Amino acid sequence: MTTYLLAGGGTAGHVNPLLAVADGLRARDAASEVLVLGTREGLESRLVPLRGYELLTIAKVPFPRRPDRAAAVFPARFLRAVADVRRMIRQRGVDAVVGFGGYAAAPAYIAARRERVPFVVHEANAKPGLANVLGARTAAGVGVAFAGTPLRGAREVGMPLRREVVELDAPARRAEAAAHFGLDADRPTLLVFGGSLGALRLNTAFEGAWRDVLDAGWQLLHVTGQNSDLADPDVEGYAVVRYVDRMDLAFALADLVVSRSGAATVSEINALGIPAVYVPYAVGNGEQSLNAAASVRAGAALLIPDAEFTPDRVRAEVVPLLADDARRTAMRDAAARTGIRTGTENVIAMIDEALAR
Repeated sequence: MTTYLLAGGGTAGHVNPLLAVADGLRARDAASEVLVLGTREGLESRLVPLRGYELLTIAKVPFPRRPDRAAAVFPARFLRAVADVRRMIRQRGVDAVVGFGGYAAAPAYIAARRERVPFVVHEANAKPGLANVLGARTAAGVGVAFAGTPLRGAREVGMPLRREVVELDAPARRAEAAAHFGLDADRPTLLVFGGSLGALRLNTAFEGAWRDVLDAGWQLLHVTGQNSDLADPDVEGYAVVRYVDRMDLAFALADLVVSRSGAATVSEINALGIPAVYVPYAVGNGEQSLNAAASVRAGAALLIPDAEFTPDRVRAEVVPLLADDARRTAMRDAAARTGIRTGTENVIAMIDEALAR
């Protein structure tokens, strides 16, 4: 029996690919043991037990950004976290460690190296986090979701994705999807979403331009986010929903997507071969723009900066795209060439290679 320790968490961007790999390992060999390492504060504290995996926790020890009291106590706290992971590795007989970034990853990499246990790094974003930059230097394997991600020894393996997305047969599910959202399966559909909390910029732009979408002969599925107070005009062909727990059905109905460009979002859209218009979230270190860059270069997507995404910009760039079948077909073909549906299998292959050495 092989025991795996999957380390990462904090955000959905770290937890979801981790869980996809965990599911892949368990599906391949039910006798193997899959453990997850995270913190009590991260999203993993809720999602990992819900998925049926044992969560081992360590203290959350952020890398210091300035010379303050937290920086002064960081070395001792970090070494304590490393010691805790080393003890877990020994007690649970861990054979391989897989890190996905986040607070738990860096201590796991160091602990694995000191215990002489092979470890693999997966980076979801085009701009890697510090933990994975450090881990990649001595990892047995480094996989990235996007080509060109600057990590030592990296190879493009894609993003481990949810099974319902990987296995989606969009044409076969289109009628079901249309019925689910109260739309027409025979009309082309523009899907707009900004994540579970929504995106004010996207909501505001389409609040002023939804009529133009409908006038172009399309229908609009608009996922506004749980916190949105956007009014629903209650007109045929315009479905306004706060939250979608069946994104597979939303994707099955989508002929074009307008969305943010988080790593998982871009990976899922490309894997399904859907043309897209990305509006990167402007806060942070610019990783969303970088996540979309390869798709834009390949001709699979357009990028419009957040500050410029207005109703007028929708009318000037998105609405004409609705009428350009040839351009959307070219974008769809480019997305299909760019997308990778085998991210989970590719990461598991890296783990197998590390164990075989």
